[in-house]
Amino acid sequence: MTGFQLSQQIVCGVFVCILMTSSSTAGDPPLSPRIDELIAARSAGQSPAPLADDAEFLRRVWLDLAGRIPNADETRRFLDNSDPNKRSQMIDQLLAAPTYAERMQELFHVVLMERRGDNEKWKQYLRTAFEQNKPWDQIVRELLNPDAQDETRHGAAFFYAKRIEANGQNPIDHPGLTRDVGRLFLGADLQCAQCHNHLFIDDYKQRDFQGLYSVYLNIAAKNEADLPGVTEKPMKKKLEFVSVFDPTQNETGPRIPFGAEIPIPEPAADAPADAAPVSVLALLANEFPASQNVLFSKNIANRLWFVMMGRGLVHPLDLHHSGNPPSHPELLDLLAAEFVAHQYDIKWMLRQLALSQTYQRSSRYPVESASVENSASAVDAEAILPQTYLVANEKRMLAEQLLHSTLQATGNLERLQQPTEEGKPNKELVDLTTRYVAAFANEPREPEDQINPTVKGALFSLNDDTLLQLLSRQPGNLIDRLLAMTDENLLAEELYLSVFTRRPTEEERSELAAWLTKHCERREKAIATWTWSMLTSMEFVVNH
Repeated sequence: MTGFQLSQQIVCGVFVCILMTSSSTAGDPPLSPRIDELIAARSAGQSPAPLADDAEFLRRVWLDLAGRIPNADETRRFLDNSDPNKRSQMIDQLLAAPTYAERMQELFHVVLMERRGDNEKWKQYLRTAFEQNKPWDQIVRELLNPDAQDETRHGAAFFYAKRIEANGQNPIDHPGLTRDVGRLFLGADLQCAQCHNHLFIDDYKQRDFQGLYSVYLNIAAKNEADLPGVTEKPMKKKLEFVSVFDPTQNETGPRIPFGAEIPIPEPAADAPADAAPVSVLALLANEFPASQNVLFSKNIANRLWFVMMGRGLVHPLDLHHSGNPPSHPELLDLLAAEFVAHQYDIKWMLRQLALSQTYQRSSRYPVESASVENSASAVDAEAILPQTYLVANEKRMLAEQLLHSTLQATGNLERLQQPTEEGKPNKELVDLTTRYVAAFANEPREPEDQINPTVKGALFSLNDDTLLQLLSRQPGNLIDRLLAMTDENLLAEELYLSVFTRRPTEEERSELAAWLTKHCERREKAIATWTWSMLTSMEFVVNH
């Protein structure tokens, strides 16, 4: 029998691997309320934060599903809409919009490539996959076994090719590729199990690393012009290995970590000596994302939860093991099972997460009850841990999200998204993208999974001429619109709706009016400076 067995022991050790066929019936409630029930069941009597107000929800869901904030008119229409179903309608609208595929392409490019480089064929592959709402298991099969003959899938090979390209005299990093496949598709970082069983994680065995490594030792990059590709050598025998702590000789054939070895068929008697009886990449791609591979389903469910909730149920994301159990194990089981039951439909899963009250909670915990000293009802907001999900967690914005939102807020997005007469991307937008990635993204090969303020980001916000140029008056941009307004209340509303996706408080209206009065002789500079202070505030640079 090949692949995973129904009774195999998986990495968590304490769960039994079962076939996750459809767990939903017509009578089952939607997933979103069941999420909220399981979060509440582990709340230990703590009360959750109230639901976010409409402005907070709108900004959050636009950033998560469209990759940018809405403009002032879009915000105004939503805030003034009295339809009780407007939140679910907005979720559906964003999932159906072209910006959804663009957002997912940028997100999964960063997740899967971790800033290793760009390739237009690769980006087009991702964008098309999300435009078609391609199932996640299908995407992974195409990444693990790219087809050079299929133009619609050719770009998928960039996942392999970039990781194993020649780098001077350095050896090709097959171990790094092995580690990344385990991390990204199983949530298991097996790097420290390459030369011996992991010293601190009992679940991670050397045979699991070496079994996957045996596959990738036989591939090499093959690039033709701008088309990434890989070649595969035939695997004729098992890989031999020893532990640095034990000289006993071991061997393994291709193996998906924590699963059974994949048998390699014997070549036909009349087959050429250098012919492979079967593509091992094809065998791996067929077995890896199978529904029986519970860890595969749990990993992607956990990562989608992280995208929407700001923290994984298993955290860090690539350390699924029995010593690091999920904060809500029943919930992760449910998410994984439902994801499989719905044919790995990412758009369906994101919709269910966005509809939940857990997603729609405020990022602010009410402190009124703590106003009375020593009150029995006093609540220490800092005692509400991120892993309880009783308060919305702040989420890091990708450099691309921050750029798109800045351009939207300043009224420059539409102008810069227009291609040149030759059909090429706007040079100013290309330059800004490069600058924002350099200033706000992590270094290559570092996951972007937490908020990390940096000196280079602060210096960019203070001094970069291209950013400051966005705050100069141009026809139709934010500064131009504000300068045309004489009513200070209307000006304040337009500014705060454009930048913060909310209306200003009375205090903010008064402070802005006083500032403009004080600097009335340099009104354009005063407006630009106030706007800059908003764009560089924590309220703007994180998704809350």
